[in-house]
Amino acid sequence: MFRQIIFLLVAIAAVSCGENQPVDQKTEKVSEKAVPGKKRSKRLVFFGNSLTAGYGLDPSESFPALIQQRIDSLGLDYESVNAGVSGETSAGGLGRIDWILQQPVHVFVLELGANDGLRGIPPEETYRNLDSIIAKVRSKYPDARVVLAGMQVPPTMGQRYARAFGDIYTQLAKENNVALIPFLLQGVGGEVKLNQEDGIHPTAEGQKIVANNIWEILSPLL
Repeated sequence: MFRQIIFLLVAIAAVSCGENQPVDQKTEKVSEKAVPGKKRSKRLVFFGNSLTAGYGLDPSESFPALIQQRIDSLGLDYESVNAGVSGETSAGGLGRIDWILQQPVHVFVLELGANDGLRGIPPEETYRNLDSIIAKVRSKYPDARVVLAGMQVPPTMGQRYARAFGDIYTQLAKENNVALIPFLLQGVGGEVKLNQEDGIHPTAEGQKIVANNIWEILSPLL
């Protein structure tokens, strides 16, 4: 836990100083990118920010691509789609979700909120945005299965804010009856060797651990 807090402190320092802000940079303009491979009948969409996009890595090293490898090894009929955009906030995600939903979605993994926390956006605002994204997915594709990736912020923002932010995900998962990944970066956050030089984005090895965190919750739904 201490290492995770240090990890998040570094992230907040980068944002507050206005320098070296890879989490908040709009460097990935592609809103939807299918992981290379043969066409499949079902679509697994990873909808998130730079963590999903695989910032600083080859696309094949991002966790959506690693999940596709596992899917292929099991002979499952799913196409993994990387719909991650670097710098995306929950509000930005709400603004582009309709575009993503123009194509069928069978499983939807929602990974947003980290940038909200780094900017100190009120938790209730993040909650409303994420809740609205889930509602839009369910409205367009009632049978789609939804997975929510939980995130955390350090107590430097205030204990009350940190608790309220963390509670967003457990509350959303409970109220919407969706599967929850308690903390997406479990085992990676704060581990120097598993993060790039910015101290924020996982290395290729870190992405493998993130993929494991996701797979543990995702695999029973496929």
